[in-house]
Amino acid sequence: MTYPELFESILEPEIEDAEEETFWLYSQPIPSSNLGFIDPKADTVDAHLAGADYTIHQSPGVLSSSRAGGTTGAVLWKISPVFAGWLSSPDNFLFPSFLDQTSAVLELGCGISPLNAFALSPRVASHTLTDQAYVQRFVQRNLDENAHLLSRSSAASSSSRRRSKPKSGRPAPDVNISFATLDWETDSPVPPPQRRSFDAVLACDCVYNYALIPPLVQTCAEACRLRVKEEDDDGEVGKRPSLCIVAQQLRNDDVFKSWLEAFLRDFRVWRVPDDKLPEALRPSAGFVIHVGILRQ
Repeated sequence: MTYPELFESILEPEIEDAEEETFWLYSQPIPSSNLGFIDPKADTVDAHLAGADYTIHQSPGVLSSSRAGGTTGAVLWKISPVFAGWLSSPDNFLFPSFLDQTSAVLELGCGISPLNAFALSPRVASHTLTDQAYVQRFVQRNLDENAHLLSRSSAASSSSRRRSKPKSGRPAPDVNISFATLDWETDSPVPPPQRRSFDAVLACDCVYNYALIPPLVQTCAEACRLRVKEEDDDGEVGKRPSLCIVAQQLRNDDVFKSWLEAFLRDFRVWRVPDDKLPEALRPSAGFVIHVGILRQ
C-alpha cells in the first residue's frame, strides 16, 4: 500500500479544491474564540499534558509591544495544549505507521511554547523547535523549568548545553529537544546531527494573515524536500515521505482558503477526521488539522 493509499484509508478523502474545503468547514457553527489566546495578560499559564502539569511562561509585554516582525508568539494560544495532548495520545494514528522513535520532527513557529516537543519527546528521536529569535529566552526558560516532568532524563540536563549554540538547532548527544532560530523569509531548515531530513514538519496555529502564507508554505515545502534530496543522493526510493501537519484555529475563511490554495500547489492534502481527534480539536470546536505530503 502506498502512503497516499494509506492516508485514504485513515483520513478524509484527499482535498482537491480549496474553495470546497473552506465552504465545508465554515458552513457549520464555529465557536467564537477571538484571536485564540488563553490569557494574554498572565505571566504564566498552566497546561495539563500526558498526566503532568506544565507551567508556561509568556510575555504580555512583548505581545502588546510594537516590535517589528510580529509579537503573537509571545503568549500561549488555545489550540496549543489541545494539539499537544493529541500528539501525546497513545492511540494517535501517526504512530507507528508514520512516526516512531527514530523520527526527526521540525516545528515551525513554536512561539514561547515547547508543549508539542514535550508531547513528542518520549516518542521520537529529535524535536527541533523553531521561531524568531525574540522567543528564544522564553522557550529556554520553559524547557528548563519543566524538564523534570519529561520522561526522558536526557532532556532534564539539556539546558546548559543548548545555550552554548543558540542558533545551531543542534543539540548535544542524548538531548532530543532543541531550539533554532528560523525566519521563514530568510532562513532554510537545517536537520539535526546525523540526519539529512525530517520525518514530520509541524505548524500549529501559524496561519492567521495573508502575508505569512507564502513564506510559511515555502518553508514547509523546503523542509519536506530534504527527504526527497536524501533519496536522490542515496539513489533510494520508497522511504517514508516527510509529513507536513498543520493545525489551526478557524478564523477568517478567506485567509484559510488562501493558505489552502497555496498549500495544495506543493502538497497532496488530507483532513484528519473527527473520529481521530478529541472533541476539543474538531471543526465543531473551531479547530482543524490537515496532513500533507509533497506532490511528485
